[in-house]
Amino acid sequence: MAYSMKNMTVEDMNALQTKTVIIPVGVVEQHGFHLPLCTDICNAEKPIELAGDRLDALIAPTVNYCFSGGTLRGTINVTPNVFGLYVTDICKEFVRLGFKNIVLFLGHAGTENMNALRDSLQMFMRSLDRKDITVSLVCAWDLAPGWWFTKDENGESDFHAGYTETSLMLYWAPELVREKIVMDEEEISRNMRSDQDWYAISEKAVDHPLVLPNVRQRDEIRVGVMGFPEKASREDGEKIAKEITEGLIAYVNMLNEKNK
Repeated sequence: MAYSMKNMTVEDMNALQTKTVIIPVGVVEQHGFHLPLCTDICNAEKPIELAGDRLDALIAPTVNYCFSGGTLRGTINVTPNVFGLYVTDICKEFVRLGFKNIVLFLGHAGTENMNALRDSLQMFMRSLDRKDITVSLVCAWDLAPGWWFTKDENGESDFHAGYTETSLMLYWAPELVREKIVMDEEEISRNMRSDQDWYAISEKAVDHPLVLPNVRQRDEIRVGVMGFPEKASREDGEKIAKEITEGLIAYVNMLNEKNK
C-alpha cells in the first residue's frame, strides 16, 4: 500500500516494510493564461493520488521548485545545479534510511534541469558504489502513450500548456482551468511548437568562440504556450491520466519484485 510520509511519525517509519520511495517533483511555472502555475505539480502528484493503495511505496513530500528557464510572471527558477544537488541530498537521506529503490517522479523536465539532475545523481551513484540501490528518473509522459510529442505534418509538436497538459488539468482540477485561451503571435507560437528550446535566445557581447553566451527568454514571448490547447478535452485527459497511473504502478511493482 501507499504510505504518505508527511502524515507519518517516527514510530510509523520504524514499522515501514517497503524499500521503495517515490519523490514527486514539480515546478512553479507559467502555463499560459489558461492553466495554473501548479500544472506540473499536479502532473507529479495526481497520478499518485489516483493510484492510491495500489502503489506499494512510501510517498515523499513533493519537491515543488526547480528550473523552468522561462521568466514570465509567476515562474520561480532554481539554478539547475542547485536543484540537482538538492534532490541528490534528498536521495542520499533515503538511502541512509534504508530504502533501496528511489523513484523521482517528474511532472516537469526541461533540458537544463534534467541534465543537471542526471549528472548529480550519476556522481552520487558512483560514490555510493552499491549494486543494490536503484535511482530512477521517471517522467509522467514516459508512462503514457497518449501524451502527444510526435511532430505533425507541419513539423510541430505539443510541448507545454498545450493539448496534453490542458486535457490533464481538465481532468485533475477543471476548476483551475480558464475558458479563454490566449496565444502568442502565430509565428512565435509556431516556432515554439517546432522546438521546445526556441523560447531561449543565446547572445554574446563579444563574438568569439571562447566567450560564453548569455541565454535568456526571448523578449517577444508574452504567453508561452507551446502546443495546441484548443484541441484539449477532459475525456482525453482522463485517458492519459489512467495511462500514467497504471504505468507508474507497473513500474513500482517491477522494482519491488526485482530488487527486494
